[in-house]
Amino acid sequence: MPYIIRKRRLGNTSLELSELGYGCAAIGGMYRSVNRAEATEALTAAWEAGIRYFDTAPGYGVGISERIVGDFLRDIRPDDYVLSTKVGKLLKPAKSAATGSMPFEITFDYSYDGIMRSYEFSLARLGLAKIDLLLVDDLDPQTLGLLEYRRHFPKFLDSGIRAMEELRSSGDIAAFGLGVSDVGACIDIMQRVKLDCLLINGRYTLLDRTVGTRVLGMCRQSATPLIVGSLFNSGTLVRPTGNMDEIDFIANRAREVATTAGVDIASAATQFPLRDELVTSAILGSARPSRIRAAIAGLSDTIPETVWTQFSSSAKN
Repeated sequence: MPYIIRKRRLGNTSLELSELGYGCAAIGGMYRSVNRAEATEALTAAWEAGIRYFDTAPGYGVGISERIVGDFLRDIRPDDYVLSTKVGKLLKPAKSAATGSMPFEITFDYSYDGIMRSYEFSLARLGLAKIDLLLVDDLDPQTLGLLEYRRHFPKFLDSGIRAMEELRSSGDIAAFGLGVSDVGACIDIMQRVKLDCLLINGRYTLLDRTVGTRVLGMCRQSATPLIVGSLFNSGTLVRPTGNMDEIDFIANRAREVATTAGVDIASAATQFPLRDELVTSAILGSARPSRIRAAIAGLSDTIPETVWTQFSSSAKN
């Protein structure tokens, strides 16, 4: 019997997200060339499997992802899905662009005006009348570099947060949050801003638990739910990179645990974040329909607690 994807409420908001979401970076050509037909096929596979939460961003293919996602969702009732996109990156005309890509370049702007412009531009690219969830994108030193982070962070606190709050209070969006991979940035912002949710990429996974007890504790104390992305840590879990760095060694150990226990490693990676009631949705990111369907089917797999304990022992903390 096919696995039936359930919905979970996003904290104290009005939004209900499917427990598996679909991240639209890959269909924007972020990792390999993906044509329009392939992208639509992936979105269709996600929808037919029961996924009703879609996450995109201006930076995914410098506008391509938003356009494709908007075209796919346009004839679907807005109440039947939840859509998130991101702010903090504005697209400006580029002097040159690679063949097949949009002719734009990214500039960072986390100010009031920058966030409002980003939101309005996203609506236009999507061709939709609503965005449910708005996430502040990559406001962290890992992406920006420490000096740029120190320059942009005060601007967000001084005025950017006001833009987010105004959009929410006006009903233009239902909720806002932060979308980053940097744990320190989560702490910086959560100490100062009450978020509706936190999207953390690659830091609360089968391999990598470096989100840490402090951030998880802050989320529990403030009733801030998590959305988890990069479940396979950019593919390292299922495809050895050959770099033999720390995460590769951890992935090797996890694969050994899975093989010994007769457990599918991809199924374990998909199930892991959803074991925590703090997590509202775990985001799949493949542009290949077969992998989307396999990940969803893997939610039906039974994994003994003893195996989960072994995975925890081998994870990066």
